Amino acid sequence: METFEFLASDGHKVHCYRWLPGSGVRGVIHLAHGMGEHAGRYDWVAQQLNAAGFAVYADDHRGHGKTADTLGDFGPDGWNRALRDLKELIHTLRTNYPSVPVVLMGHSMGAMLTQQYIELYGDTLDAAVISGSPGFASPFFGWLVTQICRFEAWRLGPLRESALLQNLIFGSANKDFEAGTESPTGFEWLSRDQAEVTKYAEDPLCGFVPFPASLKDIFTGARWTQKVTSVAQIPTNLPLYLFSGTADPVHNQMKDLQRLLDRYRSAGLQVDTAFYEGGRHEMLNETNRNEVTEALISWLQTTLKV
Repeated sequence: METFEFLASDGHKVHCYRWLPGSGVRGVIHLAHGMGEHAGRYDWVAQQLNAAGFAVYADDHRGHGKTADTLGDFGPDGWNRALRDLKELIHTLRTNYPSVPVVLMGHSMGAMLTQQYIELYGDTLDAAVISGSPGFASPFFGWLVTQICRFEAWRLGPLRESALLQNLIFGSANKDFEAGTESPTGFEWLSRDQAEVTKYAEDPLCGFVPFPASLKDIFTGARWTQKVTSVAQIPTNLPLYLFSGTADPVHNQMKDLQRLLDRYRSAGLQVDTAFYEGGRHEMLNETNRNEVTEALISWLQTTLKV
């Protein structure tokens, strides 16, 4: 794993990662990580993709990892800036690797970024992969959370966490997974692999919830993303692969994920899916991660013909 800094068009330095295969590059994948984590956590996955001939790049998003001045603060218009960062990074990959396919793969919040990216800039990609997506929430819930974020940002100011929002978004996520766990960390909902959960809990760059103003930007983007008119902008010839654990608490017992799939398919999109029984939020860090990664690589090779 190598690291480097990318200078975004607004002058912000974005911390990036690069994993290169030992021989010829068959394709390039840019990884978009989730909320409250950083791209360095994807080292194992990137190495598996390297072994299959894929170069892998990733960035720590605004307000995250080593890009952040303050963890949880995306900065002004931070969500749209994170999208713009992805566009600029993928343009650079296109320039540096002109003869191989380029794929955007997003997990969790990164899946939300990916879902909006393919609506805005889908023609810059050869395929997209969506992991651990919350799907499309009910319109009322999306509106309600956005309004609460707006109020909490006004009440608390720009750089204070909201206990109310943390409880609303993640408060019940862990309750079904603590039974039989000797010393729950609060993050058992991420994976059945307790070693992976412990690594996350002990990582100083993980486990935070963005500040209310940044959450407002996220949910405003999410509400725009799930509009029928927005989904209609996704190129119908863009291959999509979505995978998730059935026990992942973020997709509302598959209901919100099914809402996304129904809307995509109604728009004429071809979405291949893989659902893993009993799997939790981070399927790439799950007890069956080898199975998950092998299926992902097989899909990439078949779809991209590499």
